[in-house]
Amino acid sequence: MTGFGKSTASFNGKKITVEIRALNSKQADINLKMPWLYKEKELDIRNIISEKIERGKVDFSLFVDTTEQVQAPKINSAVVRSYFEQLKEVAGELYIDNNDELLSIIMRLPETLSTGKEELSKEEWEVLSEIINDALGKLESYRIEEGKALGMDIGEKIQRILRLLDDIDPYENERTDKIRERISKSLADSGAEDIDMNRFEQELIYYLEKLDINEEKVRLRKNCEHFLETMDMNESNGKKLGFISQEIGREINTIGSKANHSSIQRIVVMMKDELEKIKEQVLNIL
Repeated sequence: MTGFGKSTASFNGKKITVEIRALNSKQADINLKMPWLYKEKELDIRNIISEKIERGKVDFSLFVDTTEQVQAPKINSAVVRSYFEQLKEVAGELYIDNNDELLSIIMRLPETLSTGKEELSKEEWEVLSEIINDALGKLESYRIEEGKALGMDIGEKIQRILRLLDDIDPYENERTDKIRERISKSLADSGAEDIDMNRFEQELIYYLEKLDINEEKVRLRKNCEHFLETMDMNESNGKKLGFISQEIGREINTIGSKANHSSIQRIVVMMKDELEKIKEQVLNIL
């Protein structure tokens, strides 16, 4: 399920902003993007997120804007001088004479600039933790609202399947009569004589029992009701809803294979269409 949360705070001349985006995924996949100063807290940040989000693809972004004047990095003269002497010696051996180019290369080498690396204070971490939890709270609220809309839509589709199931009833007696007429006509056209009507009725009943869909209709209705009950539960139930939707599909398919009636087949197709939409949406439920 998608979600977004953003929170901002100020600390010692810094504007700290946290943005968290979440997409549905079968497993937990947390990606962090933040300045080097905060890398030491990566595990703690992951733990905070994992406590609130069981699974999903999560993109965490931390932005820091400094509102006060920033001191420029200092050049480590001794390091630069050492690099220069070594490279100059190598350049002489290779008959290269371009000190400006050597200096440009040196300034890209490690330790040539001193950034005066600061450490993350306990107070700043407390502020950061607070806005992370605030952003996660907003993300959760976003997902709850989306979940309500998604639940209403899926519920309407389940109710649509139940209404279509009721639409099958008027065709069942018609279906039985047509099967009886078709078999009787086939026997009459064959020219067969001395037909044992008792045996004919027994065989017809056996045949109709094999095409009976009442049991499948009962199971389909129960599965739909179970789906709605599960959807109303508070715990994470996306996988369970996926399993129930598979059972619903199995009963719909069996009804279709036994239908032997064009109108019932059309209803089955409409039920399958609603179910496919439900399956796609269930993938977004945790």
